[in-house]
Amino acid sequence: MLKLEGLSVYYGGIHALRGINLEVPDGQIITLIGANGAGKSTMLNRIMGLVKGDGGKIVWNGKDISSLDTREIVAQGLVMIPEGRHVFPNLTVEENLNLGAYTRNDKAGVKRDRERCYEFFPRLRERTRQSAGTLSGGEQQMLAVGRGLMSSPKLLMLDEPSLGLAPLVANMIFNIIREINKNGVTVLLIEQNAHAALEIAGYGYVLETGEITMSDTCKALAANDGIRRAYLGED
Repeated sequence: MLKLEGLSVYYGGIHALRGINLEVPDGQIITLIGANGAGKSTMLNRIMGLVKGDGGKIVWNGKDISSLDTREIVAQGLVMIPEGRHVFPNLTVEENLNLGAYTRNDKAGVKRDRERCYEFFPRLRERTRQSAGTLSGGEQQMLAVGRGLMSSPKLLMLDEPSLGLAPLVANMIFNIIREINKNGVTVLLIEQNAHAALEIAGYGYVLETGEITMSDTCKALAANDGIRRAYLGED
């Protein structure tokens, strides 16, 4: 579905991404793990056209989309939920969800997907008229995921969805990601919680200082001694 071929990005004199090769097959959950500053968010921002590239290609269903702008990329079915949630604090929950559908004209489909969001996140239904800025961190993350789903994504990319959340809330978010995938949405998960990421994904990549240093099934990565020491806190 999505293939990165030799993707490179410079920030000033810093080579933030160094020839990234990565594939996201249709229907899968793929994860990318790595430390802070490894380049994970840069990769997502490059895919979404938010930063310019310095080489390589982004191929979506066989089509080179490297030069498309962000709106065109979203219209293709690629949607990113950014780190830090970035909900619109002065708008209501429902208004935030509706903004997720800004590229769509199918009113019946938008209504159906909004109802699906409320099924995934019953707490949002209880707060439809509440300002997003007054929600808890976990509720804001639910809203960010729901807003992403309102774009009717074929590929949903999540950047650190568990960041700053209590463990119980984070587990609920991960369970919802599984359900979203079961409902036919392919997922690319960027996550520092390597335990959770390797548990719910089928295949994983390890990004270190802008380079993919390892890729394998998540089961194999979780059993790798180097990964266990570096990312799972095990000796």
